[in-house]
Amino acid sequence: MSVEITRELIAERLGSVKYDRFLFYLMGPYKSFNLSYVLNEEERREIDIEDLPGPLRRVFQNRDEINAAQTLLRRVEGALRMTPGVNAFLALDVEVDTNNVDAVTQSIEYTRCSNATAFVVPFLGHNFGVGEEAGSILENLAETHGDRLVFVHEDDVTSAMIRSANMRWDLRVETYETEEELVATLRRFAGGIMQRERRGDLESLD
Repeated sequence: MSVEITRELIAERLGSVKYDRFLFYLMGPYKSFNLSYVLNEEERREIDIEDLPGPLRRVFQNRDEINAAQTLLRRVEGALRMTPGVNAFLALDVEVDTNNVDAVTQSIEYTRCSNATAFVVPFLGHNFGVGEEAGSILENLAETHGDRLVFVHEDDVTSAMIRSANMRWDLRVETYETEEELVATLRRFAGGIMQRERRGDLESLD
């Protein structure tokens, strides 16, 4: 790596919060679902949206690709930085050039440096890249950082990758229906890790 990713580098590039040294890495899709990935224009025109079940109706009602997935991550990030005041961040925030360090390697190093890492998987997100990066992280860090990882997916999401990760690495998996539930779950997770670090159940990263 031409750029060494360290806890100090990450903390220096993030804004100040109450718990500056508690790094919480948030992973998730940056783009929302786009029907053009699945259907051609003629097929999309022939679909009667009202006949579809709830989850699929939501997909077809959001016909344009928007950054709703990234916006969700940003709102969650902001909520965690406010309460409990942990240094939540996305990969984009650290501003390490992917020409110097590829995205998967970055994610592995961000996870290695972080007190907590969450894979957030919303229903309308392009989750293929997240699954690839999550798999690489688990392959490299599940044994040493498994207690610091959580997979949180929206109720409507079903994934063989999530099921296999849970079975293979005993990964903690949570679900959510609303954004409020998602934030509350991540706050509890961060609080649990803080307590374990204070008690000495988890080794301090500093």
